Amino acid sequence: MAVIETRDLRKTYGTLEALKGVSISVEPGQIYGLLGQNGAGKTTLIKILLGIVRKTAGEAELLGAPAGTVNVRRRVGYLPEDHQFPYYHTGRSLMDFYGQLYGVSPDDRKRKIPEALELVGIAGRMNSKIKTYSKGMKQRLGIAQALLHDPDLIILDEPTDGVDPMGRKEIRELMARLKDKGHTIFLNSHLLGEVELVCDRVAILQRGEVVREGTVAELTKATDKFRLRLGEGQAFPTDVVARLGYAVAPLAERPGTFEVTLASGQTIDPVVRLLVEGGLSLRELVEKKESLEDVFMKTVEGAEPGVDQKVRTVQQVQRVRAVGGEG
Repeated sequence: MAVIETRDLRKTYGTLEALKGVSISVEPGQIYGLLGQNGAGKTTLIKILLGIVRKTAGEAELLGAPAGTVNVRRRVGYLPEDHQFPYYHTGRSLMDFYGQLYGVSPDDRKRKIPEALELVGIAGRMNSKIKTYSKGMKQRLGIAQALLHDPDLIILDEPTDGVDPMGRKEIRELMARLKDKGHTIFLNSHLLGEVELVCDRVAILQRGEVVREGTVAELTKATDKFRLRLGEGQAFPTDVVARLGYAVAPLAERPGTFEVTLASGQTIDPVVRLLVEGGLSLRELVEKKESLEDVFMKTVEGAEPGVDQKVRTVQQVQRVRAVGGEG
């Protein structure tokens, strides 16, 4: 049974379409990445899954039940983007407050709060006021509250926002540990390098539609290009390799390194054989692949601003008109 399942999911605001038939499936134990430009429909999708916004048409299920079912929402942990916690709380008191909302017993809260804060690396500051926390510490606290009730599904919206590189690495490792424990993670992030490192599958939304979906390996396929570097002081036989039918170009950013592009049906083997038989020392041979960022940029290049963004703009205009502003 899929943890998240949407089929032809649609959401309209008047004549504007925020989601145009989105169909995705997230299996148990996966880390699933949701990518898209601002306004692509990501937030709308998450709000429908959580029952905050009603769908217009199609199907949306969470943990085998219709999205928004109260008992199912109890099994979900959620970290929203740009969350705000009351500054008068300490980390411990905020977690205790959320634990009560989740229905966690007093004894379990006493045990789980230090464990959750230790897991995200801020247990040493649990008794400090949140107003003294850095942006990264607040983000870690947000992740801790999403984990407190041991949910089956964890929805994280920009979990590494404002976190330094070391902190991002620790959060990636935390997500991997949660996956190993059987949790399913639905991740929305603008940091494509982070998504590529941690996600099993990825969906790219563009103007309310899924335009690419698959495993990271499927999306970041090989490009038929190889990077080669010879031993120091050795000259690359560019002309000879070119006569074999390969395109060869030096890489300006990596002196002494060349990029060899294969034509249809070619392999890199004849080039390697040529170099070895010529007495040259091959120090580096790397098959180039597209990064997830490359795939994303090609997919959304030239796309108009998303529908979500347009909806907000229309609403803002309506509010201005309602108070006697612009005509």
